[in-house]
Amino acid sequence: MLNPAQIKQIINDYEDPLSLVSFGDSHSKTDIQLDGEKLTVLITLAYPVKGHKEQLVSELLNLLKKETNLQSVVVTIDWQVIKHKVQQGVKGLEGIKNIIAVASGKGGVGKSTTSVNLALALAAEGANVGILDADIYGPSLPRMLGKSQKPETTDGKSIKPIESYGLQSMSIGYLIDEEEPMIWRGPMVTQALQQLLNDTNWDKLDYLVIDLPPGTGDIQLTLSQSVPVSGAVIVTTPQDISLLDARKALKMFEKVNVPVMGIIENMSTHICGQCGHEEAIFGSGGGQKMASQYDVDLLGGLPLDIRIRENADNGEPTVAVSPDGEIAKAYRLIATRVAARLAKQAKDFSSAFPNIVIQND
Repeated sequence: MLNPAQIKQIINDYEDPLSLVSFGDSHSKTDIQLDGEKLTVLITLAYPVKGHKEQLVSELLNLLKKETNLQSVVVTIDWQVIKHKVQQGVKGLEGIKNIIAVASGKGGVGKSTTSVNLALALAAEGANVGILDADIYGPSLPRMLGKSQKPETTDGKSIKPIESYGLQSMSIGYLIDEEEPMIWRGPMVTQALQQLLNDTNWDKLDYLVIDLPPGTGDIQLTLSQSVPVSGAVIVTTPQDISLLDARKALKMFEKVNVPVMGIIENMSTHICGQCGHEEAIFGSGGGQKMASQYDVDLLGGLPLDIRIRENADNGEPTVAVSPDGEIAKAYRLIATRVAARLAKQAKDFSSAFPNIVIQND
């Protein structure tokens, strides 16, 4: 009969079939109780798996019965998202465990739509999630989430995030008229971003998704140098011109020591709304080629589907209104892979150390 240490090793070696990350690599915690011929296992993952929890339990149950020759096996899976390490010298934010930056390098690749649906997918998997629209010049979050009210304040210093579809959200678009242009210079824009981030009363978020504007300018540098980012995701389309700018975004995060969780290839294929024919109109293999070149993961591909655009324009994101559809499943698969790769990162131990104050009395 196998001992508890051997059983734990079997569990640590098991690879989540959706995230493609082993339980050991993702820092899962395992409690094993072996009472005669009865085995009870409690696994606490560091990322949410609500959508395929039953699948994981079933596969582990069969695996452990086979490896231990025991018939009485009970497997329970839960999760608890922990706070992960950020850039050196940058302090964490109250109410937020992890910040995930979503960047593209160029506009027109569907980054904002991807950000909203990614945040909703993380929430659907069982996490507490918020989203921040960092595009001060062209905020789109209020329209995509179908919200237009002004944020409330209880103390005159901070504001409450706007809630929609279970997400906490904040955008400059909630504070100004939709058609009002933001004619601001760089320093004002970066200050506005920091205020939106720091003066919002985020409520116990596992993940805050930040939808970055295109490019590698003031906002991107401010976020990567002074905001505690746990990881970044790059959105691109398969065509060469998009990949060229996506590489710049990836290299920017590398220079400021923000780990890139992977690449999302948006508009991988076009699906005809009339006949359902699928065609790679922007080319194929671009995202995988870039992922291989920079040794990062291709998190998944998303289709160019008219329903995604229509849903976003109507304030009804696809993952929220069609949670069981194929498109929502694609977003949830990507969300699982992002969260699992973030779980592989080192834990943030800063809160475990006391503040040391030296006084000359």
